[in-house]
Amino acid sequence: MDKFLAVKTLLEVADAGGFSKAARRLGVATSSVTRLMDSLEASLGAALLTRTPRKVSLTDAGLAYVEQVSKVLDDLAEADESVFDSGAAPVGSLRVSVPSTYSRLCLAPHLAAFLAEHPRVVLDVAVGDQFVDLAVDRIDVAIRIGFAERDANLVVKKLADNPRYVVASHDYLQRSGTPQTPADLAGHECVRFAYGGGYRARQNWTFERDGVEERVDVRGHLLSNNLDILFEAAVAGRGIALLPAWQVAAEIHAGRLMRLFESFDARLHSGDAVVYAAYLPNRRQSSKVRAFVQFLESRLRASLEG
Repeated sequence: MDKFLAVKTLLEVADAGGFSKAARRLGVATSSVTRLMDSLEASLGAALLTRTPRKVSLTDAGLAYVEQVSKVLDDLAEADESVFDSGAAPVGSLRVSVPSTYSRLCLAPHLAAFLAEHPRVVLDVAVGDQFVDLAVDRIDVAIRIGFAERDANLVVKKLADNPRYVVASHDYLQRSGTPQTPADLAGHECVRFAYGGGYRARQNWTFERDGVEERVDVRGHLLSNNLDILFEAAVAGRGIALLPAWQVAAEIHAGRLMRLFESFDARLHSGDAVVYAAYLPNRRQSSKVRAFVQFLESRLRASLEG
């Protein structure tokens, strides 16, 4: 019995839910599939499949077995692909992790162009704001916003700066007055990014001008770990927000938001957070990773210059 063929056939049977359908997919006789599954079960000494007139399904032992062999097959496929991907032309599946709001505004508009330039790459974009483990989640490239130093065990490449603007709607400023200095924010309603400390947790916004740094304690009735929620609240006049320039620049240009304290560099923390790409050291020789990172770097730079 060809064990590798038997395992691949088992996965096909499990996915198809029957021997006949699996056989059609594989281009072989149904009897061949049945005999191969019988041989596999006999070699393992356990029933992997439950057979009924209407459907074939995995037993508990079959589920456990499939979970284990799927990992092995994935590792084998990844090993094969790494050999192909070490050449000059990018090829194969590229799994990318990216924050949700940044994905919608800054990444999505460029993906079609990347695929047009690299037709042998299959992009798999995982969107989410959680901090993923690249090895566990099989991520080739993670696009992150923050301090690249926290990924000291990864290869990191800065893609763009991440300036932030303090913004408010004209409606809010007419109702509550326009703060003249960052210190005036202490008397205003601020919508804040949530870091898990609860609504009572103090939050400081950092302002810097001419090398002098000032931290202002801000408060408000809305916190969220989602930038879109904070953005919509600011547009609706709910309060003053500190948001990335790439998220609010269009609204400022259109006159729906007003930028405050333009002579200051404003940040959520001390230090400069940037947009960067991170990947595992074993992806250094990957043509598709290198091509994707270089593509983004040039595109994002052009967007900022434009």
